Amino acid sequence: MRRSNPLPTAALPAAAMDTRRVPPVPMEPAVAAMLRLQGHDPDAVAGLIADVLTHVHCALPDPPTSVDARLFALLPHDAVDRVSSLPDVLLGNIVSRLPIKDAARTAALSRRWTGVWRSAPLVLVDSHILPAGTAIGRADTRRVTSAVSCVLDEHPGPFRCVHLTSSHMEEFHGLLTRWLQTLAVKGIQELVLVNRPWPLELVLPATFLSMTTLTRLYLGLWKFPGTAGVPRATCFPNLRELGFSTVRMESRDLDFILDRSPVLETLCVGGNMFKLPLRLVSQSLRCVKIIGCSFEEISVVDAPRLERLICSACLAGGAVCTKVKIGHAPKLDLLGYLDARRHVLEVGKTVIKAGVKASPSTMVSSVRILGLEVCFGVRNDVKMILTVLRCFPNVETLHIMSGETDQPLGKLNLKLWNEFGPIECICSRIKLLGFHDFRGDRSELTFLKFFVGSALVLKEVMIVSSFTSKEDARSKVLPLLSMKWVSAGTKVMVHCSNHQSNIRSFKRASDFSLGDPFVDC
Repeated sequence: MRRSNPLPTAALPAAAMDTRRVPPVPMEPAVAAMLRLQGHDPDAVAGLIADVLTHVHCALPDPPTSVDARLFALLPHDAVDRVSSLPDVLLGNIVSRLPIKDAARTAALSRRWTGVWRSAPLVLVDSHILPAGTAIGRADTRRVTSAVSCVLDEHPGPFRCVHLTSSHMEEFHGLLTRWLQTLAVKGIQELVLVNRPWPLELVLPATFLSMTTLTRLYLGLWKFPGTAGVPRATCFPNLRELGFSTVRMESRDLDFILDRSPVLETLCVGGNMFKLPLRLVSQSLRCVKIIGCSFEEISVVDAPRLERLICSACLAGGAVCTKVKIGHAPKLDLLGYLDARRHVLEVGKTVIKAGVKASPSTMVSSVRILGLEVCFGVRNDVKMILTVLRCFPNVETLHIMSGETDQPLGKLNLKLWNEFGPIECICSRIKLLGFHDFRGDRSELTFLKFFVGSALVLKEVMIVSSFTSKEDARSKVLPLLSMKWVSAGTKVMVHCSNHQSNIRSFKRASDFSLGDPFVDC
């Protein structure tokens, strides 16, 4: 046996939050005075708002332009302007990849460039209008809003991509309606629209429903408009990617959008704090990512192309659990993280409870990659997870997230684990075990000993520890390495990591070039 040791706020990875950290929002003096009268600390409230914005921004797709990029028309020691001699279509392609201020400035390069900016498919990212790292106050948002209006009025379109994330929209609600109408007419393809809180009750103008050219749409910090009176012909015929982050909406409105998006492949929902069932009925969806939400039910009713269903940081608590129902999803390949405390699994018409015997009607045979979250010191959690594993007989990769609990820990020794009996996928299918948030607890090691003592085809064990010291991590794993394994040649990798799983990244979850997005980089 070869054993080598090279050595998430709950909803998002710390690494991602560091790169998109939103500075505390400057507060108006009148608002700060009102908060003090109400017994609140204005600085604490400003910090909370910044945290919420950071969570929302971490869920957004990256804009296709960067303020860090620089355009040089001349090579060093070369006085010939070779770029300006390129065909118009290539010049337009160059301009559409520049930040908005640089794109507009290209008109001053030469007469050759004068009309390029107006004819290029434009990228507008309003955060690029202000200096990088600016803590955006009310005065700043007014400057941004004015600049955005000028660009939308002066450029004839089309707009390749528009990110509007820097305005307090309650001050400009009428103007926002006009912006959305303009973008709909000028052929917007990708739209990211985030309100600067507060209020959360600000209703998104329904004019965005007329954007038939959209291919990607992300909304943050809005109340979704009611769709009861929307014309039945309303449709998003080109929409492939849809994201909601802290958006208040009714179940019927989400059903409406899914029903009117015939080519939608990716759905991301994050930060939903309101109870509603999520019903997945779609002939096109391939990936659904749910993070930090409190759905009362996630039901895969009819999704024949669905390959990934990813749930993370479920907010259900106490006696309230989220029911995860697997109906018609014949291509479902990846599922997780199912949480023994917060999720109730239902396969077909059978609710999976601890001790339920597996049968063909309770099995999901298509799943090859499964993620489970469990507190190993809680007997009921352990019994539930073992029952769930029997519902996925063809799992080849198993990821375990070790949870923490304030409940008294039971004593589950190896003998008790063995009494649960053999589990088909562990004995004959699983080739890779990923164990995340490993703390070296006795209950965790007992499970690992049970697993490696049963897994006949196991090729690799990846243990991701929260220890900062490699030596500490190695010392905790030594009891496992010293025992006899039934699978010869298994490779053991121990990693130290102080951030949460990469699966909490929307972008990573829906990246189909990654065979297993649960694997930490």
